[in-house]
Amino acid sequence: MDMFCNQCQEAARNEGCTRRGVCGKPAPVANAQDGLVYLLRGLSEVAVRARLAGITDPEADLLVAEALFATITNANFHDARFVELAARVLEHREGLRARLASTRQVGAEQGLSPAATWAPQPLNAQTLAAKAPELHAARAAADADITSLRELLLFGLKGLAAYTDHAYVLGSQNEGLLAFLQEALVAMGNDALSAEDLVGWVLRCGEMGVQAMALLDAANTGAYGHPEPTQVNLGVREGPGILVSGHDLRDLEELLEQTAGTGVNVYTHGEMLPANAYPALKKFAHLAGNYGGSWWRQDREFEAFGGAILMTTNCLTPPKPSYAGRLFTTGLVGWPGVPHIPDRAPGGQKDFSALIARARESASPKALESGTLPIGYAHNTVLSVADQVISAVQSGAIKRFVVMAGCDGRQAARGYYEQVAQNLPTDHVILTAGCAKYRHNKLDLGDIGGIPRVLDAGQCNDSYSLVVIAQALAKALGVADINDLPISYDIAWYEQKAVIVLLALLSLGVKHIRLGPTLPAFLSPGVAKVLVEAFDIMPIGTVADDVAAIAAGR
Repeated sequence: MDMFCNQCQEAARNEGCTRRGVCGKPAPVANAQDGLVYLLRGLSEVAVRARLAGITDPEADLLVAEALFATITNANFHDARFVELAARVLEHREGLRARLASTRQVGAEQGLSPAATWAPQPLNAQTLAAKAPELHAARAAADADITSLRELLLFGLKGLAAYTDHAYVLGSQNEGLLAFLQEALVAMGNDALSAEDLVGWVLRCGEMGVQAMALLDAANTGAYGHPEPTQVNLGVREGPGILVSGHDLRDLEELLEQTAGTGVNVYTHGEMLPANAYPALKKFAHLAGNYGGSWWRQDREFEAFGGAILMTTNCLTPPKPSYAGRLFTTGLVGWPGVPHIPDRAPGGQKDFSALIARARESASPKALESGTLPIGYAHNTVLSVADQVISAVQSGAIKRFVVMAGCDGRQAARGYYEQVAQNLPTDHVILTAGCAKYRHNKLDLGDIGGIPRVLDAGQCNDSYSLVVIAQALAKALGVADINDLPISYDIAWYEQKAVIVLLALLSLGVKHIRLGPTLPAFLSPGVAKVLVEAFDIMPIGTVADDVAAIAAGR
């Protein structure tokens, strides 16, 4: 076994990747990520002790979130970047240890775990990755349910870190979220915790997920306004273009400002599609629309685009030689040999001049499709017509809402979601967010009294909008238990952002969730049994059976 990674839905054999990640992640990178997470546990342990002694390091707190974000699926494939992060982790850890020692508090430095004292010497990709076999052996020797709960917590923390970091990029902060990340990482390594204890930590992680998504929602809408119903252009314009993928709206905003008046058009891709509905972004006349679809199609779509491409966050796949020379990364994304645009200096912008220069060398993009696509149905839009929605529910025009949110992926089994959407009764409305929508958002499903049958709330983090909508429906309909609403959940998952969305729903008490196309490989039989019994989590079934069950209220 050269590596072990089971954090995404496409884990080999639905067990784990042991030679090379299905995502394209080579074993040395996977092992370097494991070594980095181990160091983050150590930094967190010292930071938690320091906070109790009145000592804080805000840069270290945010660093934990950034480094966890860098390890999520399809984000960073460059081992040198993990070495850089590890060096920063060690610097802050040792700085906090020195400050703790200077307080001369009894026991401040006693009983630290090996994670809080380990320092690879010399620090490089090989020594960082060398910790992984030891961690894998310990995992194999541990109780299966304890291991499963620790992994469920860790992967939830990675998703939580991503959404928290997105909010911090826009200046919205919540120190409690950063403190929780550290406390939970420490709990992961506490052998005294029982399975019941860890279940509590997992549900707390879900609670923090709701807070993080609310923080990010406020950050996005505060900076760019509330999304508006918008028909997004799916075609192309004459002239060179830049294709922007990922999730980071601030990167897109700064790029739009720097390309204004240059003759370069900017297109969104994948999870950046919802950006076209924000008033402060759609005002740019050269925001030309959306190009292509889900992240896993990028090898064909990036090749066809012909212009420069910017990856702002996760969802990168191994680039083909045909477009690797036109690809740029920024933020926590990385690929060896691909130019990386450094982060912005405090109070400044990122410098996209190299990206723009590359774009100007290119011809017009090759058209993939034409027409428009309706987006912009986040909570503010839906609640602005709440009376119309409630009236449609009360009259029976709308019988049920079906939450079909989450992630898309490569597996053929994901055709299930398109078929479910096509076969739902015509009085059912789909609530969606995340790239899972690309399985059904271009279907002609019509509307109900002017209400589109697919209401697209936005990115995966905008699943918070779906929670707000559900809570508003419950209040308007006088329903005390959210599970008594005419809402069914048919969720697709792929990576750790979807895990935190799932944990957020569970923390809110949502039950009867169908999850597919497979249950997570990191769920042991015992933990899966707990989720089934406590929350009625269900695997997806056949299209016919699931549509019938949804229509019947399950």
